[in-house]
Amino acid sequence: MKEFLTGSLFFGVVLTLVAYEIGLLLKKKFKLAILNPLLLAAVIIIGVLLVLDIDYETYSEGAQYISYFLTPATVSLAIPLYRQLDLLKKYPVAILGSVAVGVLTAMVSIFLMSLLFGLNHQQYMTLLPKSITTAIGIGVSEKMGGIVTLTVVAISVTGITGNIMAETVLKWFKITNPIAKGLAIGTSAHALGTTKAMEIGEIEGAMSSLSIVVAGVLTVLAVSVFANFL
Repeated sequence: MKEFLTGSLFFGVVLTLVAYEIGLLLKKKFKLAILNPLLLAAVIIIGVLLVLDIDYETYSEGAQYISYFLTPATVSLAIPLYRQLDLLKKYPVAILGSVAVGVLTAMVSIFLMSLLFGLNHQQYMTLLPKSITTAIGIGVSEKMGGIVTLTVVAISVTGITGNIMAETVLKWFKITNPIAKGLAIGTSAHALGTTKAMEIGEIEGAMSSLSIVVAGVLTVLAVSVFANFL
């Protein structure tokens, strides 16, 4: 059984898609925020690999094909933004300023936590791109000498947490404006958060999509500066 699965080129792809589909079904059935499909898929995949004693590299050989769709999927987020382009033209300073503050907050918080926990430069650079989409974060981490695989984990954890906690946090701080909701979610939780923003509303989804692009560009610029701090 193990030899049959590991010998298949598409084992990783099939396992990933099946695990995610199970996650979607559980989320739809129980409607609990904690039952995030991506989180459930990760747990299922890890469980299968452990039970069948299959190493990650074997799984990754097939699963890597899914990553080819990452960039076009990110680009497609421009569609809801285009539909709400008038909002960007109407509030350019407020929107761009909000994203800039969010990026700065992420950078400063990572710097302070790195000092607090005694992280070295490589670990620090690994975590700096945690709040931007994977397509951009991988490139930033690789270019700046971070540990790319751990950067992907940090980005995934950030996105899943944002997806799960978004509505709760918005209620805690009494944020009701749809533009503010979208900007907050997209800047802090990138594409995974944007899926939640789209569930909340079209304006929220459009603003969250915009945040991903702007936050990505600003983070690339900010990382080159913050890299010298530790």
